[in-house]
Amino acid sequence: MTSQTAVHLRDYIRDIPDFPSPGIVFKDISPLLADGQAFSASVSQLACLMPQNIDAIVGVESRGFLFGAALAQQTGIGFVPVRKPGKLPAEVHQIEYELEYGFDALEIHRDALSSGHKIVLVDDLLATGGTARATVDLVRHLGAEVAACLFVIELSFLNGRDVLDDVPVHSLLSY
Repeated sequence: MTSQTAVHLRDYIRDIPDFPSPGIVFKDISPLLADGQAFSASVSQLACLMPQNIDAIVGVESRGFLFGAALAQQTGIGFVPVRKPGKLPAEVHQIEYELEYGFDALEIHRDALSSGHKIVLVDDLLATGGTARATVDLVRHLGAEVAACLFVIELSFLNGRDVLDDVPVHSLLSY
């Protein structure tokens, strides 16, 4: 990634102060998604970070679906959704994980991945790393290997990368 590209993408990230609560500065990707060239550039940059021989792209609900599905389409690799509980119709494996303010859970179809599959996890944002860590554990429970985690934005001051110390982590923008 060149700094010129990073500056271009950074121009499409909007700061929303005090959202969702006072003191938080939300990094809004809506302007990036709304601009076809910026969105395409972000997906192309993610594709450049992908390891070779990937069997599937795993996207985390919901913004991970946007980038993961676009990346899957661009690379010709299948897409596997990881969702909140009760959203997937077939048998699922579920993992509960702790958030800074409570607990949450994620699910994946039991037959979505198996031993020998090599995947890339894609999401829009790496903050504390809790959701990404839970997704890595969920995928590994099915026997698949996580080759890398790719993010559009990383909030490096929250040290989410530290929670993923056993997986290569790449982000397009860091704040």
